[in-house]
Amino acid sequence: MYVGWSMITNLHTVSPETAIFRAREIMEEHRISHLPVTDGKAHLLGIVTDRDLKEAWASPATTLSIHELTYVLQKLTIANIMTKKVITATPDMTIERAAQIILEHKIGALPVVMGGRLVGIITITDLMEVLLTAVGMSEDTRRLSLLVGDRIGLLADLGRCMQQAGVSIASIMTVPLRGLEHVWQIIMRVKQTDLEGAVSTLTREGFKPITEYVEDLTPYLP
Repeated sequence: MYVGWSMITNLHTVSPETAIFRAREIMEEHRISHLPVTDGKAHLLGIVTDRDLKEAWASPATTLSIHELTYVLQKLTIANIMTKKVITATPDMTIERAAQIILEHKIGALPVVMGGRLVGIITITDLMEVLLTAVGMSEDTRRLSLLVGDRIGLLADLGRCMQQAGVSIASIMTVPLRGLEHVWQIIMRVKQTDLEGAVSTLTREGFKPITEYVEDLTPYLP
């Protein structure tokens, strides 16, 4: 999956001359936390976040009267508070790479630029939606886990087991088990009505399915 497939393209932007009062109104109206700053021709100049606005409000608040504070804030524009060195993504960047960048830099969003022009934005919320979609999260599915060793053909064997049981796999993913080298967790979601049949079939085939949290994983290790 790529950033271009998941990014928001219906953008709300501001110019450097926009008053911070107006920027806050836009964020509150559209329930967003990031506003790209452009020159009016889709060229990215910076970005401003809800945190930037809160800090702008707080900085003079302890030393000024309400009247003075209002006057100062009316004079402040986005140019005074925006971040100019913006970390960006491109439409052809993978979702996992975008998530890695957001995690490494501890930021909440990546403006998406193509050919020097702003074409979208992808946020932590968007990445969470992609993750939930990837793992097949829904009200009518149930999750089960298997702890397995790394071997060729394992996923094919699981597929055959589920086919024989008449169980459709809604999603499947593998992640390493933290702290245990060479042990992987296979996370599988099936229809809620198929869970019992899936567990029974997997158990009969020698697997040890886990359907709820257990503190001691020793009995389930390969």
